[in-house]
Amino acid sequence: MPQSFDREVMLREIIDRELDMFLATPNEGGVSACQQRPETFRVMRRMTHEPLDGATLASYLADLQEAAAVGRNLMVEKYARMDDRLPPLSTSPLLDEIADAELVFLEEASVLFPHVIRRSGGDMFRRYLRCELETLSQGTLESYAREVRRARSVGKNMAVERHRCLARLLGRGSLEEYEAARAQE
Repeated sequence: MPQSFDREVMLREIIDRELDMFLATPNEGGVSACQQRPETFRVMRRMTHEPLDGATLASYLADLQEAAAVGRNLMVEKYARMDDRLPPLSTSPLLDEIADAELVFLEEASVLFPHVIRRSGGDMFRRYLRCELETLSQGTLESYAREVRRARSVGKNMAVERHRCLARLLGRGSLEEYEAARAQE
């Protein structure tokens, strides 16, 4: 099988497993509005994973499979961490390295594409990401950190790559076309 097919299979399985966990996440007050929009969830998670290479995706898929095998729901853990209902799940220094780098990517991307990529909410973005990162294995964190470092060393912006994916998934053409259209609104 070609590598692109394997990547697509991995992405589909990752997103399917994440969606299952997300839909099984209890929410105070009943089912959340987000849980009633599974296709939006799929688009956003596809966007999240788009810039990751096969090694990181494979490691994360293994994390999801292992979690399911032992009855863990990584989405429940992430949201519980965001609400400070659980103690930290990891103390790896890679958590801050990745979250800080991703925040810089987002801030730089918002300067390039201000009508599509919003700059506000940096602290919340960083907290959300860091809580999600806490659910990952050390191996996945190491792979993700290597990707962040590699992207920075070659001038690649992972937030821009994610938004290129989003523009495509929304049928908006290229990110540049999407930005131009939003600037006209």
